[in-house]
Amino acid sequence: MTTNDFDVIVVGAGPAGSAAAITAARAGARVVLIERGPYPGAKNMFGGVVYGRIMDTLIPGWYDEMPVQRWITRRSTMLLAGDRSFSVDFRSGAWGRAPYNGATVYRSDFDSWLADQAVAAGATLVCDTVVTGLLRDGTRVVGVQTDRDDGDLRAPMVVACDGVNTFLAKEAGVAGDTAAGHYTLGVKETLALDRGEIESRFNVRGTDGVDIEVVGSTGAVPGGGFIYTNLDTVSVGVVLRLPELASARRRPEAILAEFKEHGAVAPLVEGAEIVEYSAHLIPEGGRDVMGSFGCDGMLVAGDAAALCLAAGIWLEGVNFAIGSGAVAGRVAARSARQNQTDVAVGQYRTELESNFVLADHNKLRGAPHLILGERMQQRYPQIMCDIAEGMFTVENPKPKPGLSKIARSALRRHKVRIRDVARDGRDIWRTFG
Repeated sequence: MTTNDFDVIVVGAGPAGSAAAITAARAGARVVLIERGPYPGAKNMFGGVVYGRIMDTLIPGWYDEMPVQRWITRRSTMLLAGDRSFSVDFRSGAWGRAPYNGATVYRSDFDSWLADQAVAAGATLVCDTVVTGLLRDGTRVVGVQTDRDDGDLRAPMVVACDGVNTFLAKEAGVAGDTAAGHYTLGVKETLALDRGEIESRFNVRGTDGVDIEVVGSTGAVPGGGFIYTNLDTVSVGVVLRLPELASARRRPEAILAEFKEHGAVAPLVEGAEIVEYSAHLIPEGGRDVMGSFGCDGMLVAGDAAALCLAAGIWLEGVNFAIGSGAVAGRVAARSARQNQTDVAVGQYRTELESNFVLADHNKLRGAPHLILGERMQQRYPQIMCDIAEGMFTVENPKPKPGLSKIARSALRRHKVRIRDVARDGRDIWRTFG
């Protein structure tokens, strides 16, 4: 009989993998956390916000330890149409105090810190190591192959947190629908800017920060934009749906450059120096394109399981990665201890269904199609800007037009029927209500 090297092997030291390693180690399992980069976070990219409630149960008092850039105290949703913009802005002082709502972080700092928590819990961290395949006993996964000499590692349970391109889930035959239409490309620049200048331009003080999500910013390519504040940098990016990006024959950096030049964005970033450019595939297909979450001897978490919530005003990935990883680690440790690896996937899925990870995806399963639709992307931003412009343009000596007249005129101009608005309103209510 071959001796197991560990009880649980976790592949990928991003948020999902480190969360899995933490909960598995705390459950008494012998855990190895394998990272292909020289350190956790070396190869990772995201927009920039981590939401706090998932951290409360994983690391109590996390906000006193986590390497935070700024606490998000303002959320803004901005619609862009031509040279116009329409924004809804919300600020909360409570979000700038414990227990906080969300924070901007640098992944290199955050991922390293979270992996350190796994090591403190008892996991072994191994970096500069690429997992090249799975070890099997029949149909059961019993370990992984690595690029190190004599690098095979065996364990009753493997947790695959190897990212959106997940070679392990594909090799095991448990990946979801990988058609290009279910993915977007996120491209981001990190722009260096004086801290005082950031606070002046974004109207914040101290460690308060801003999260701006943008619709209608990517031209003929469905997607969106974002702007996040760090202490002395600003993260600016666009998210672009892959098939339309390819058919438009546009370079993503050119679309990002146009976004930065828009009159509502340029004053926020002018004069800033580019210190980093990165790109990352994002799984945005939602619940309908997810795979089976694993097989006998293996569970899949985070982006590898397509657990990224893309729902317009919510584009969240890290909290879903941490939430799914934490559950995967607990289930993997229990399954390894009880020698019941064949039932682990069912238990994992049941626990995901009972918490926010799949509950939110189930509730918002129609959101990706709705938000990336042509009316939501192209016409409604134009209509909202038309209505705002009509309301606030003074044309004396003409009398002021009524709101209904302005709205009807805007709908006609952009060829949207009242019944289209009613149907979309119904779908929005059913999805978000």
